[in-house]
Amino acid sequence: MIGKYIPWEIKLMNIDQLCEAGLSVIQIESDAISMLKERIDDKFARACEILLKTPERIIVMGMGKSSYIGGKIAATLASTGSPAFFVHPGEASHGDLGMITQKDVVIAISNSGETPELLTILPLIKHLKISLITLTGRPESTLAQAADVNLDVSVKEEACPLGLAPTSSTTASLVMGDALAVALLKAKGFTAVDFARSHPGGRLGKRLLLQVCDLMRSGNDIPKVNHTVTVAEALIEISQKALGMTTVVDQSGKLMGIFTDGDLRRTLNKNLDIRVTSIQDVMTAKPRVIKQNLLAVEALQMMEDNRILILIITDDNNAPIGILQMYDLLQAGVA
Repeated sequence: MIGKYIPWEIKLMNIDQLCEAGLSVIQIESDAISMLKERIDDKFARACEILLKTPERIIVMGMGKSSYIGGKIAATLASTGSPAFFVHPGEASHGDLGMITQKDVVIAISNSGETPELLTILPLIKHLKISLITLTGRPESTLAQAADVNLDVSVKEEACPLGLAPTSSTTASLVMGDALAVALLKAKGFTAVDFARSHPGGRLGKRLLLQVCDLMRSGNDIPKVNHTVTVAEALIEISQKALGMTTVVDQSGKLMGIFTDGDLRRTLNKNLDIRVTSIQDVMTAKPRVIKQNLLAVEALQMMEDNRILILIITDDNNAPIGILQMYDLLQAGVA
């Protein structure tokens, strides 16, 4: 009878030993990152200059674990104003090299600097006279020597106790990639609004791009009554529009006030007859208003500062053209 194959012996460890192992990894990788400070030098600046002058895209390449690091670096570059994408070197030698043009620049990641898949396509990169920036752990390696600029991402040791699994080395490459992306971001004057344009579906994008006019209720959805109507008549409009309020306008359509559920409670507490009481006698005069071209996040701030849940949008003639509720901001992901 063949017994169950166990590829390695499971070593039982207590809580302290497990935590110690985890802390050791963090310390080793932290030391690896600290070593990078000495390598932010003229070579780093030269790499940034090449990337800034690139008329087209930044192509990031890497094999194995470096491919995941490369994908993340490309994504970070692209989202911070530097058009970039990842090309797998194994696929590149089977047709994907057609994605790369002479106006691009290549960032190649290889700890050894001898990755066969990268070395295979190196002659073509050089033939096309494409600028090459490398992130390697061996400045004397073939890949590093062929680069226009090689950024040293070598580490003293991997966090893996066997010294085999890429750990510290991939972390160092990732951090160097972030350093490049952020340096380019600052050099280009890339702003939060620019970032939001690359993330229209994210929370930041919504907060920085959505305007009041994108979310407000307008047209026939605006509850509106003349200042001469009674409270009872106004309640019909409130009920029909289902927003828990109505705007109150004068004969020319200009905003005079707002009547809300809170105003109704105060009216009833005074024992006023809603069938004869004029709406203008119990409305809230001079309500908070906002313009339609302002950012939705500005409307949110106004609501929070004034502890209100609704804003009236007015035009240049002070006529109500929209209604914005806190609920609308929540639904849109702004709040």
